[in-house]
Amino acid sequence: MAQSQEGFLSPQTVLAELKKNAVTHVLWLPDSETNWLYTLMKAESSLTLVPVSREGLAFSGAAGVHAGGGKPVILIQNTGMLESGDSLRGWGLSLNVPVVMIVGYRGYTRHGVNTDTVADYTEPFLMAFGIKYFLVERDSDADRISIAFEESRKTRRPVAVLVGDEYHGFN
Repeated sequence: MAQSQEGFLSPQTVLAELKKNAVTHVLWLPDSETNWLYTLMKAESSLTLVPVSREGLAFSGAAGVHAGGGKPVILIQNTGMLESGDSLRGWGLSLNVPVVMIVGYRGYTRHGVNTDTVADYTEPFLMAFGIKYFLVERDSDADRISIAFEESRKTRRPVAVLVGDEYHGFN
C-alpha cells in the first residue's frame, strides 16, 4: 500500500515556507535530490537562485546577500555542510549572519539505523558549533521552517533545518 502524500515533505510546502518568510535568495549546490524543488524555485519570481560550486561558498554568499539587505537561505546536503565548517564559522557565526540552512539529512533514518556515517556526525557537528536545529520529515512538520527563521532573526545566527525525507519529499 502506498504511503499518503501527507507522510512526505513536498517541495510545494518548502517553497511556501520560503515565500512566507520573505526569502530573496537561495544559495545552493545543485543536486538530483532537490530537482522538483529547484523547478518550483526557478519559476518563482520573488526568488533569486544562486548556485555555488562548493557548499562553503554558500556561507560567504549568504553573508553578502544579508549585508546587501536581502534575506538568504542556504540549501545544501549534510555532507557539504560538514565539509564547509570553516566557512560556516568564519562567515556565518563570526559575522552574526541570520541565515537558515535547509540541510538534506543524507543517511538518516527515523529508525536509528543510519545508512551513511554522515548521518551519525550531522547533529554532533551542529552541536559543536552551537547551531540550533529543527528536524522536518513531512508537511506536518513544515512550521518548524518558520520557527527556524524566527530563531535565526532573533539570535542573528545560522539555524539549521534538517530534512529527514530527502529521498521522497523532493522527488
